[in-house]
Amino acid sequence: MEEPTYDPSRPMPAINIAYQYKLANCPGKSIVGLHVEFPPNGSTPPHRHGGSSVSAYVISGALLNKMNDSPMKVIETGGTWYEAPGCHHRISDNASMTEPAVLFANLVLDTDVLERDGMNALIQIDEEYRQ
Repeated sequence: MEEPTYDPSRPMPAINIAYQYKLANCPGKSIVGLHVEFPPNGSTPPHRHGGSSVSAYVISGALLNKMNDSPMKVIETGGTWYEAPGCHHRISDNASMTEPAVLFANLVLDTDVLERDGMNALIQIDEEYRQ
């Protein structure tokens, strides 16, 4: 399958914070749960998650996923992935033009960064795609 290039005319996913907790066993760290709903043909611009460690689980549908310079993968329902701090999430697209896709992501990051920057600490879209 050929790798798509980001197209800003495609719909963005709905991203909602499901929870946010300070980690008692990791002082200075918090965990945030994100529920992400991709509409059919949905796409996220290339981005990073700052200093966060991210794990993700596909609840339904299938996603196109490319990290750094690794090959693009199709992650289907039940599939997971991990993003190390600073990882460049180059492709994050719904694989379907007609069906939605949903994922749940857990991000572990510095509490002070989360409190200071909020959602901007969680998702940092590449500068050339910011509006």
